[in-house]
Amino acid sequence: MSQSKIEWTEATWNPSVGCDKVSAGCKFCYAEVMAQRLQAMGTKGYENGFEFRILPDRLAIPNRIKKPTKFFVNSMSDLFHEKMPFGYLDKVFKIIKQTPQHTYQILTKREDNLVKYFKNRSVPENVWMGVTVEIAKTKNRIDALRLINSKIRFLSIEPLLEDIGELDLTGIHWVIVGGESGHKARPMKPEWAINIQKQCDDQDISFFFKQWGTWGADGRKRSKKANGRILLGKEWNEEPEIEYSI
Repeated sequence: MSQSKIEWTEATWNPSVGCDKVSAGCKFCYAEVMAQRLQAMGTKGYENGFEFRILPDRLAIPNRIKKPTKFFVNSMSDLFHEKMPFGYLDKVFKIIKQTPQHTYQILTKREDNLVKYFKNRSVPENVWMGVTVEIAKTKNRIDALRLINSKIRFLSIEPLLEDIGELDLTGIHWVIVGGESGHKARPMKPEWAINIQKQCDDQDISFFFKQWGTWGADGRKRSKKANGRILLGKEWNEEPEIEYSI
């Protein structure tokens, strides 16, 4: 387990690492850059850089943590990667079921594999299932997510790369929006984020504004920290409310 600096979670758990680019948001992948750094440092698990691999020795990590923790699963990969064996996924979800004190946030860009895996399986009630939607072309992922019987379904609209237009948020409980970070970051226009916030408000969906990223609301490039998290005069830290039967 690693404590996380990601604003909407508490810790990360990576039972697999590595990935491949599948859509526009992947172009300047932060995880790929980090994996290369970890490889250069000789960190265990990253001997092959960002090449996909499962790490069975990490499976039991949540079992050793008694304090209820919100885990982002696979911040350094995609749990539904094409090379992920479903047998290994079964082991991941077995651990999740064994640790009902924790909340597991799972995010994917591979909606087809997500639907295929859960066709004949149930989603543990302590799982928040999400898809990434960075451009209008990827809104079809929302329809796939609606097929998943998860107590919480969420969207990560990060990096937001264009005005994605109208959103049907039926069956969605939470929306995260953020701009891209890094020296090659693409700018996010304020009106794109405001459009999503207003739609969340209209459809009674919890809204979380994660960051402006490298480009500020004024269109100027500076550090992510300096640009902050203010949208429409406030920080948006809304989260869905849910009760678990532990």
